Amino acid sequence: MTILDRLADHARERVAAARAARPLDAVRREALALPKGNFLFERALRRPGLSFICECKKASPSKGLIAPDFPYLQIARDYAAAGADAISVLTEPKWFLGSDDYLREIAANVSTPCLRKDFTVDEYMLYEAKLLGASAALLICAILDKSQIRDYIGLCDALGLSALVEAHDEAEVEAALAAGARIVGVNNRNLKDFTVDTGNSRRLRALIPEGVLFVSESGVRGPEDVQVARDMGADAVLVGEALMRAPDKAARLRELKGEL
Repeated sequence: MTILDRLADHARERVAAARAARPLDAVRREALALPKGNFLFERALRRPGLSFICECKKASPSKGLIAPDFPYLQIARDYAAAGADAISVLTEPKWFLGSDDYLREIAANVSTPCLRKDFTVDEYMLYEAKLLGASAALLICAILDKSQIRDYIGLCDALGLSALVEAHDEAEVEAALAAGARIVGVNNRNLKDFTVDTGNSRRLRALIPEGVLFVSESGVRGPEDVQVARDMGADAVLVGEALMRAPDKAARLRELKGEL
């Protein structure tokens, strides 16, 4: 099994446990009773210029523990103060040491739109994302078939959530577009073995039609990588480790944005 297979299997186990504690019908009713979202994440990425999605991430399968000290709420506030367009919050608990509570608290205390970064394998997780205060949810083509992607985008639309549909190769980009994705993220990290190839976004950029937002994910280490994303016409970059390892995250974000 690949790392991604294990992540997806564990997500299914988490959903089964959550459904046993709180049935799907109850979670659906509660989520649909909330005011419909207004796609803040999507709107943030459509602003002129390159947008920055900044990640709150304590650990990862490839790097292990990244942030032993993890004042997640302060990190999110620092990102917002430095001009982050969106905040990605890891909620996967086993390999990324994430938590639903991180997202709930950040979304309640910071006005910047939040992406629930998790391994969505069931509609239940999208209702959870809405209840946690997310503005967007991640859909990974490698663990979903085309009909699931289409159905989950439709559910996100009904809830007012943006769907960031993540692809890693040509076939996955085609599946994302065929399913109606309005935001396609090309991951430079191969989630099957967690190797990083920063040329992946450049290779796949030409497949994304005008009007569909393009996000380059992973591998941004410095301003030169940001410039590469700008030159290829990316609408946004998702930055994780480069920010999480910086002692002054606000200053590091301003540096990446070219403001220092």
